[in-house]
Formats: sequence, structure tokens, C-alpha cells
Amino acid sequence: MTTSPTMQAAVLESHGAPFRVASIARPVPQTGQVLVRIMASGINPLDLKIRAGAAEHARHPLPAILGIDLAGVVAATGPGVTGFRVGDEVYGMTGGVGGVQGSLAEYAAVDADLLALKPAHFSMREAASLPLVFITAWEGLVDRARVRAGQTVLVQGGAGGVGSMAVQIARAFDAQVFATDGPAHADIVRQLGATPIDYTQMQVEDYVATHTAGRGFDVVFDTAGGASLDASFNAVARFGHVVSSLGWGTHALAPLSFRAATYSGVFTLLPLLTGEGRAHHGDILREATSLAEAGRIRPRLDARTFDLATLDDAYALIEQRQAQGKVVVSIDG
Repeated sequence: MTTSPTMQAAVLESHGAPFRVASIARPVPQTGQVLVRIMASGINPLDLKIRAGAAEHARHPLPAILGIDLAGVVAATGPGVTGFRVGDEVYGMTGGVGGVQGSLAEYAAVDADLLALKPAHFSMREAASLPLVFITAWEGLVDRARVRAGQTVLVQGGAGGVGSMAVQIARAFDAQVFATDGPAHADIVRQLGATPIDYTQMQVEDYVATHTAGRGFDVVFDTAGGASLDASFNAVARFGHVVSSLGWGTHALAPLSFRAATYSGVFTLLPLLTGEGRAHHGDILREATSLAEAGRIRPRLDARTFDLATLDDAYALIEQRQAQGKVVVSIDG
């Protein structure tokens, strides 16, 4: 009698509970899937909400394996996969929501459309930090706002995960970039290539006057929602565009309308949850790889290392707002 291969995985059995490392069956890649030996898993704030059961838009039936982002090595390919070979180093935003197995495990069978070859000079940890934040920023700035050279771009929350990618993408398109954040993050914003704006000291009308002579910004990317999105409607130029990755509240649209400006929302999880548009996520990550290999984007990682056994500590670091950059869990190697 032969036994099926197994793997180690961090299993969440109830919302808010500690993770339990268990030995479970290793998945087998089906048609169109790739079996990835996972080397690293990036943790996003959304992962914390899913763990707590506080993400209505990202339900994940329990017990479950969380983890949205991964980087690893192709271990096998299923029928119909032609774009990847065994041994390829890949990364992607591949699961952890909607009942799809996440990346806090040694292996995952994932839709090949969601993957791309990782940047050659990036470590697995660096690659695993990118997918969700880069895809969100690209969808907002490029797919929705059509950012282009010479525009003025304001990123609300420029030192955060999505914000830091938005700043670097806008810079790669030769836009003039500004970013709001707290005073403690001014140096980070500056190092990314944007002009920092201390939103705790300047009202929106003040920084619009200071940095655009009252005209407003051509593109405003909001990453925080709430009051930040309201401020964005007052910061945008006439005929400009506001895009938000957290536009879920109730907002007055009059400031936007009076400027004849437009608005778009970004819901990065949609291809994972519905199956629609997955190939575009792979396309976006190929753009990320090109920009990374050209030296135009770089991730900012917390230097501390975690594995499946210390996963609760990794989550606690983010919950306590002590992380100095993206937290990444090492899975293998």
C-alpha cells in the first residue's frame, strides 16, 4: 500500500485562534495548475482581517490555510500548462481567500495564470512581498487612471505597502510624485522618490496650494479610505482622476463633480474570488518583474524572520504596528 505525499501547513481552525502546524495531504496539480514548492509567504493587513473573521469581502471557510502571496519553485505542472517548467522560480497572489488554499504551507497547487517568473535578482522573501501590493497599485494607477509622464500624482499613505508601490510605479512612468504620510515616514517617502507631505500638519487645501499652486493633482491614489478619500476628492485637479483601494464608505461626491473629475475603485481580490481576469494578474506581475530587473522598484522588508512555527509572532508584530516594512514568513529554505 502506498501513502500519499504530505506537507506541513499552518491551519486556522477558528477565527482569532492560534495557527496549528499540521501534516496534511500534499495537493496534486489539476488542469491549468502548477504545483509550487513554497519558499516564502508575504503577510498583508488583509490576512489579519481574514484570520479575525473581519473581512466580509474575503471570506475563507474554516478550517483553512491562509496566505495570499507566495514565492517558490515549480515542483510539477498539471495538464495544459505550457508557460512554466519544473524548477522555475515564480511568484504570485494565488489563494488564501474564497476557499482557495493559501501560501502558509510547503506546497500549493495554483492557477498558472496567476503566476509570473520572479525577478532574477530578488530573494524569495523579496518576491513574496510584492504580489498583492504591486497588483493593487498597478490596477489603480495604470489600468484605471492611465498615469503618464509629466502628470502630478498624489499617493495617500505613501510609506505603506500599496502606497510605496504606487509611488514607485508612478515614478517609473515619469510622473511627478507626492505622498502623504505621518512625519515619522517622511524619509521613507523621500527615499522612494516622492515629495513627502505631512498630513498631520497640512490641510488638503494647504498642500494643494503649496505643491500645485492651487490647481490640484492630476491623479490621486487613496490607500486608506474614509477621511483620506474625502481629502482626495478635494485634492484632485479639474478633469483629473481619483482611484481608491478602500473606497467602501459613504462619501460626498460634490467636490469631485465640481472638478469634472472621475473616480475608480480597485478590488484586487476579484479574479481570485470569481475566476475572471486571472491572466491579467500574471501579466501585471510580469510588468513587476521587468521594473524590478530594471531597478525601478524595490520592496521594503522587515528584517525579522519567521517560519510556520512562529507564525503567531509574525501576525502579532503587524497587529501591534511594530513592523518596519513587509513581514514575510520563510516556509522552506
